[in-house]
Amino acid sequence: MNFMSDNVSGAAPEILAALGEASAAGPMPSYGADPVTARLHDRMTALFGTPVTVFPVATGTAANALALSALTPPYGAVYCHAEAHINVDECGAPEMFTDGAKLIPLPGAQGKLTPQGLADALARAPVGFVHAVQPAALSLTQATEAGTVYTPDEVAALCAVAKRHGLKVHMDGARFANAVASLGCDPAEVTWRAGVDVLSFGATKNGALAAEAVVFFDRALAESFGYRRKRAGHLFSKMRFLSAQLDACLADGLWLRLAGHANAMAQMLGAGLAALPGAALRAPVEANEVFVELPETVTEGLLERGFQFYRWDGAVVRLVTAWNTRAEDVAALVAAARELASGTPAGGSEKKA
Repeated sequence: MNFMSDNVSGAAPEILAALGEASAAGPMPSYGADPVTARLHDRMTALFGTPVTVFPVATGTAANALALSALTPPYGAVYCHAEAHINVDECGAPEMFTDGAKLIPLPGAQGKLTPQGLADALARAPVGFVHAVQPAALSLTQATEAGTVYTPDEVAALCAVAKRHGLKVHMDGARFANAVASLGCDPAEVTWRAGVDVLSFGATKNGALAAEAVVFFDRALAESFGYRRKRAGHLFSKMRFLSAQLDACLADGLWLRLAGHANAMAQMLGAGLAALPGAALRAPVEANEVFVELPETVTEGLLERGFQFYRWDGAVVRLVTAWNTRAEDVAALVAAARELASGTPAGGSEKKA
């Protein structure tokens, strides 16, 4: 009953089977010149309804940092949410792989940037001032670090501001599948049609072993990326095994089914916890993360009973569901929390003073 992260989950059977098939197929060309990687390109092109250039890598940090390196010069500024993964959880990788670009963190309620907030920040930027970094890129997180989701209109509004100021747009899609499953939209509507230039397409949190893809919609930006990926150590000699995971994710809509299940479990969990006396959701549950403020007795009691999750901020805890989260485990956590909140033992009567 581990709700600490979707990273704690195992690999989906369909993805493991695809790896076995790729291995059993015999020798294949290395470094991405294999038919599995070619098929992945075709699937991504069909998924987004436009020609794309795709580069598999092994980690989200590599996907984000290398994507940004293709969008900004060393003297550039990358605008992002203050809680964005690139700003607080990637150990300076974006700065390193861009050869020194500066991240400009911006505030925003429930993990989201606003067009006005971005416009105000860009209006203050010292464009043309040789002593300061120059605006170069915007990075959006979808789904956000607060578990919320940008709608296509929200993405388009932010991209419009960025484009007016000459910025390229990157999307950190570590939980892109959860966002699209939540929105129920065409993936194109929330990416390139809205103005996104490059997407970090996440699969590791959604049933893969270790596989992400950098997807370029502005294919001219991809010209140097092959060299950047090699230099960073992410040009795998047996690239077919990364590609096989991503290809299996996309086959027959698996990526959305897995993410949809995780989202449904989060909805169940969020609704159950929000109904407790003294509890309050910190943000709406729109993907597969639940941020909820709980009484300390409930939090401590759940931890003592073996439920695992993160203490996040004061009384707020974070619980994350995954592609294989069981409904009975969610129900067990909610029942235990209800018992702890009310002082009523499971199946028993209210305690007497």
